[in-house]
Amino acid sequence: MNYMEKYNQWLESDYFDYETKKELKSISDVREIEDRFYTDLKFGTAGLRGKIGAGTNRMNKYTVALATQGLAQTIINKGQKAMDRGVAIAYDVRQYSDLFAEIAARVLAANGIKTYLFDDIRPTPVLSFTVRRLKTISGIVVTASHNPREYNGYKVYWEDGSQILDEIADEILEEIDKIKDFNEIKAMDLEEAIDKGLITYIGKEIDDEYNQRILDMAINEDIDKDIKVVYTPLNGTGNIPVRRILKDRGFTNIIVVPEQENPDYKFTTVGYPNPEDPKAFDYALKLGKEVNADILVATDPDTDRIAMVAKDDKGEYIFFNGNQTGALLVNYILSSRYKNGTLPENAAIVKSIVTGDLGKAIANKYGVKTFETLTGFKFICAKANEWEETKEQTFIFGYEESIGYTYGTLVRDKDAIVSSMLIVEMAAYYKKQGKNIVEVLEDLYKEFGYYREKLISIVLEGVEGSKRISRMMEAFRAEPLKNIDGMKLERTIDYLVDETGNAKSNVLKYYLDDGSWYAVRPSGTEPKIKLYIYSKDKDNEEAERKIEAIENTVTGKLYSVD
Repeated sequence: MNYMEKYNQWLESDYFDYETKKELKSISDVREIEDRFYTDLKFGTAGLRGKIGAGTNRMNKYTVALATQGLAQTIINKGQKAMDRGVAIAYDVRQYSDLFAEIAARVLAANGIKTYLFDDIRPTPVLSFTVRRLKTISGIVVTASHNPREYNGYKVYWEDGSQILDEIADEILEEIDKIKDFNEIKAMDLEEAIDKGLITYIGKEIDDEYNQRILDMAINEDIDKDIKVVYTPLNGTGNIPVRRILKDRGFTNIIVVPEQENPDYKFTTVGYPNPEDPKAFDYALKLGKEVNADILVATDPDTDRIAMVAKDDKGEYIFFNGNQTGALLVNYILSSRYKNGTLPENAAIVKSIVTGDLGKAIANKYGVKTFETLTGFKFICAKANEWEETKEQTFIFGYEESIGYTYGTLVRDKDAIVSSMLIVEMAAYYKKQGKNIVEVLEDLYKEFGYYREKLISIVLEGVEGSKRISRMMEAFRAEPLKNIDGMKLERTIDYLVDETGNAKSNVLKYYLDDGSWYAVRPSGTEPKIKLYIYSKDKDNEEAERKIEAIENTVTGKLYSVD
C-alpha cells in the first residue's frame, strides 16, 4: 500500500475520529501527505519518536495504540507470569503525553496485562528504577526527551530496567507487522480496568524510595553545602525530584529559574529544550549573574540528560559539553573512591564509541577499565546488566558525549537526578578546596593533554533527506578521506561489518595517525547525519586547529553529496 492509499484509508475508515480526519483534510501539500504516510514509525535507539500529528509516520493515539498492541502480544508470548508481572508506565510534560500513557495502559489492560500507571509526570530514570523495583516485565515512558516541542515519543524498557535491545524490539515489530487493521487493537475502558485491578496508580511510595537510594550514593561529606546553584528544569519533569534530592543532600542555596520552573509543553521560554545547546541556559545565565552563582545546572524535559555551566576565577561563566562533564565526573568519582578505599579492584566505566577519550585516560590512572559500546544508552546499560550476572566487572559509571550519565546500579538509563546530586557535590567538594570546576578541568588537560571535540549535525528532513543521508554514508564508505591537512588515515572501523564485539550499526569511525579521529552516523531519533570530531595535543591551540581542519574537509565532502 502506497502513501496515498494509506492516507485515503485513514480518511474513509470509521476507526479514526473526526479531529484526525479534519487534520488530514486540511493538508494541501502532497509532500506533507507523503511524509506522514510513506513509512511507519520504527523503534530506533530510543523506541518510537516523531512529530505529533495524524498519519502512520507521526506520533498520535493510533500509532501509540498500535505499538502497545505489539508490545502486549510480545508479553503474552512470554506466558502468564510475564503478564502478571505487568508493565510500568510514566510520562513527561509534552503535548498528549498523559493521553498516550493512558491509551497504552488501556491497551495492555484489554490484553490481560497488569499495568502500573504513574499518577502524574515523572522523569525517565524513575521509570527505569520502577521497572527494577516492582520487577515488571516491561516499562514505557512517553517522552521525546530533548527533541523540539513538536515531537513526542514512546520508549520501551525490559525487565532489567534498560531500554529494549534489538532482540526484543524485533519481536515487538514482528507483532506490530501482523496487525493488518487498527480494529484488531484491543482497548479497555479506564474505569473498568481500574475496577478489575488491571490498572493501578503509583507515585509517592516510588519517589520516596528512589530519593533515599540516591542519597545513599553520596561520595564525600567534606563539601561546601552553601555553594550557590541556579537550576532550571526547562519546564520539564525535573523540578520536584531534582530540588528534593539537592535539598535532602543538604544544599542550602538552590535557586530555580522561575520562568522555567513549571511544566510547559510549548517550552515557551526555550524553544528547543536541549541543555546540550548553550542557548538553553539563557535564562539560567541571566539569573546566575544576578545572584553570583557558582554553578548553573539544566535538565532536559524527561530529566535523563543534564548540562552545567560554572564560574571561573575571573567571574566568567563557562559552558561544559558532555565530554568535559563526563571526564570531570569520572575523575571525581574514581579519585574520591580511590582515596576513600571504596573503589573495587574490578571497577569499570563504559562510554559510547563517539564519546571522547579523556575519561578513559583518567580511568587508566586509577587502574579502571574502560569499555566502549554503540551509541544509545541501552548498550551502555547492557554492560551493567551483563556484569550483574557474571560479576566479571563492577559497573561504576556510564556516560556519553550527549550529556547522558549514570552512576551505580540504581537505574539502567541516563539519570539526571543522580547526576545533579553528583555534579553539585563535585563543585561543592572542590569549592571547599578553594577551586572551581573550570580550574579542575584545566588541571586535567595539563596532566593528560588537551582533548578537543566538536559535534556537527546536518538536518535533512523528509523522504529526500533520508535518501541523501544514505548517499552520504555510501560516499564515505566507498571513498574515505586518506589525508586531512597532513593527518593521514591510519584505521577505519565500519560498524556494519567490523568484528568489534558490538552489534552491527551504521557508523563509520576514522582514526588519524596523530591520535585524532572522527565518526559519521545517521541519528537514530532525528532526521540528521552527525559528525563527531576529536583531537588531542599537548598544545590547546594546535588541538583546536586540528578540529577546524577536520571539520572543513569532512563537511566539504558531506555537502558535496547531492
